[in-house]
Amino acid sequence: MRPTMKLMSAVALCALSTAAHAQSQGDWKLGLGVASVSPNGGTSNTLAGPVDVDPNIRPIVTAEYFIADRIGIELLASWPFEHDINLGGAEVASTKHLPPTLSLQYYFVNNSNWTPFIGAGVNYTHFFDESTSGALTGASISLDDSFGFALHAGIDYRVNERGSVRADIRWADIDTDVEVNGLPIGEVSIDPFIYGISYVIDF
Repeated sequence: MRPTMKLMSAVALCALSTAAHAQSQGDWKLGLGVASVSPNGGTSNTLAGPVDVDPNIRPIVTAEYFIADRIGIELLASWPFEHDINLGGAEVASTKHLPPTLSLQYYFVNNSNWTPFIGAGVNYTHFFDESTSGALTGASISLDDSFGFALHAGIDYRVNERGSVRADIRWADIDTDVEVNGLPIGEVSIDPFIYGISYVIDF
């Protein structure tokens, strides 16, 4: 079974449990961890040829405020991710990006230390520090920023009174228009799955 399906199945099973742990209005959560951005958009065809983007792992931080019992608003921030860009299977460029994501989340309460949650929101991805290599050495490349829908699901496992270990997965709609030497060559669909693991502290 794919990791995505395993996590979604675990969330569904935990959500069937009866209530015990609850997140209350006014609570805060702070999470520190790492995440892997794994582009899932397949190969995007451009005027220059088929383009795909490699995955990357970086530290992340999340902050969440509960506007109601079991309902929180979470902001995801990270160290800049860096991706190699391949044209026809060969590396020709790289870029960095920051993908702040704001989500509205619902926590299912249950009678164990496992607390699943689901969420949806928006993602803004800022691309910067692009560089070229290989067949595009000496050329300039730029990627437009992206704004799109995002989904989130995960499970918290409580390890002490205030701390939990979190495993989660996100999906973000990230599409960027690409220019080489100032000329548009097409749109690249990145649409990554973002796999994360964090330590989350309750305040």
